[in-house]
Amino acid sequence: MNSTFLRRLCLIGFVLNVSVSSAVEIDNLNLPEMGDSAGTLISPQEEIQLGEAFFRGLHQQVDINQDSEIQQYIQTIGEKLVSQSDTPAYPFHFFVVMENAINAFAGPGGYIGVNSGLILMTEAESELASVMAHEIAHVTQRHLYRSYEASSRLSIPMVAATLGAILLGTQSGAAGQAAIMAIQAGSVQFQINFTREHEEEADRVGMQTLSKSVFDPRSMPTFFERLQQSTRYAGQNIPEFLRTHPVTASRISDSRGRAEGYPYKQYPDSLAYQLIKTKLQVLLTVDNDEIRALLQARLNQGLPEQRTVANYGLGLVALKTQNFTQAESIFQGLAQQFPQQPQYSSALARVALESSNYKIALDRYQKLTTKFPGNDAIKIEYVGALLKAGEPSNAKAVLFQLSQKTQSLPIFTQLLAQVYGDLNQPAESHRYLADYYFAMGETQQAILQIRLAQQMRNISPQLVAILHEKLAFLLATDEQERRR
Repeated sequence: MNSTFLRRLCLIGFVLNVSVSSAVEIDNLNLPEMGDSAGTLISPQEEIQLGEAFFRGLHQQVDINQDSEIQQYIQTIGEKLVSQSDTPAYPFHFFVVMENAINAFAGPGGYIGVNSGLILMTEAESELASVMAHEIAHVTQRHLYRSYEASSRLSIPMVAATLGAILLGTQSGAAGQAAIMAIQAGSVQFQINFTREHEEEADRVGMQTLSKSVFDPRSMPTFFERLQQSTRYAGQNIPEFLRTHPVTASRISDSRGRAEGYPYKQYPDSLAYQLIKTKLQVLLTVDNDEIRALLQARLNQGLPEQRTVANYGLGLVALKTQNFTQAESIFQGLAQQFPQQPQYSSALARVALESSNYKIALDRYQKLTTKFPGNDAIKIEYVGALLKAGEPSNAKAVLFQLSQKTQSLPIFTQLLAQVYGDLNQPAESHRYLADYYFAMGETQQAILQIRLAQQMRNISPQLVAILHEKLAFLLATDEQERRR
């Protein structure tokens, strides 16, 4: 990276830290912030580097989902939308943040985050798609870049004061937020006007993307109305910077008017959407008796498909509480009744795995990978089962069957490090564990892993060179992060 880009990276890092702090306040206030005003004037390669740095930093700030089924679902929805956008070849990355806040955001490099709280608030898959289409439009319309052009006209004292507020915020969240608000007071009207322009454009372009996809354009104003209702009792105590992306009556009216221009038709939810929502509910509910009672009540209401989804949820609760007999019974029945639905059969395999019936688990996963060859979520679970069963060579072979998109995720290097450790190749294990820690934003831990790898005996000259280069890169990155 050149020095100019490093300065840009530092500036954007400050802005991103403000954005993450704002998300915490949103959680407390139940107020959605739709959109992100961070961006910079950089080359495509620098934009990729900035996006990766942004994503690494997020792992240190929020709880990013690691469940392979949930990740596969959100990526699939995102790719459906991107294929109908202005830039279908742009390398977007979609992920779920395990937070109750109703929030979604677009970061640099096409990194689109959706909070689990927002997913659970939606009442239709098209509502979820409308938020994602809106965030995709922020990226395709270069709002990140255009916002940076505007922010670069702010004074140097403004930037310096923002940095001070962020540093203060690391010691005291409330004090940091108060300082950031005070700093922004002098230019807040400029920022609001600029953001409103972006929001209107993102609504319009996002709705065009929805209309070309398999989702309902009318879902956008419908969801906006629900967002507006969720904030109407917030009063006058909302920090001003949270008003930069308002869900106003005029915005709802505009999107409603545009939506009415599209032909009306039915847009049924996918079963995957219903199953993922139920899975998130089970994962995020601390009181297992509470979620069990809720799902039990759903067994006697709604359409047959909805009752089936409720039964699936009860199976997940049984698995979560290690009631393996009940979980086996539920998922066995669902898998037999719906053999083409991978979630039921993979849950059945998971029961065998978590109850340490490795032979049965491996047999089930092997059949699933044959039946659903393009399902990376199943393959990742299969790798975990092979490792638990003491078959690292087979696990390695399955790992490299994953798509390039999945191989770019932190879980790939985490599993690969475990594979090499079980194969008694400690240098390679430390090497890939370093990659995993770096992807998770833990640069110093990554440095430690490289140094441990260098201490191993009988490593090849090629690996020596790789480790030397990785260490130099990590040390330089660590220095940059410390300066920021």
